[in-house]
Amino acid sequence: MLTPFLRGEDPLSLLRQPGHIAIARHALAPGTGDPAPFDLSDCSTQRTLSETGRKQAGEMGERFRKAGIREASVFTSQWCRCRDTARLMNLGKVTDLPALNSFFGRPQQKGPQMESLRTWLQNAPKGTPVILITHQVVVTALTDVFPASGEILIQR
Repeated sequence: MLTPFLRGEDPLSLLRQPGHIAIARHALAPGTGDPAPFDLSDCSTQRTLSETGRKQAGEMGERFRKAGIREASVFTSQWCRCRDTARLMNLGKVTDLPALNSFFGRPQQKGPQMESLRTWLQNAPKGTPVILITHQVVVTALTDVFPASGEILIQR
């Protein structure tokens, strides 16, 4: 369930309340999918952040800091554009979470992967704000929202 915006309050401040997480689509990486041949361990075979995307990732982190969130538990897809977004946000240690990986072009992975992500969310870390950096297909499967690059949703 998406949490509605509070009047006059930055919605990111909800992350200080128990049970809320931020889920974001990676910053701008022009194109769709990944070129062939794709290799998860080789960023040169993937769509990567543009210069605008790198700046956008830094601005995403600044938005959290302006909301009073200077440190967070940051989890990311293993794709380079997600890892780079998470790193450039500069909000704390970045941890790979394969359940956040893209299943674009691999629809057979959607069901098991979303089940894994939902199970993870039930046991998400407590104490510091949780931020997930992932792909449009994952955000849409979880929330029914089709996010723009760099868009951040707060979920309860």
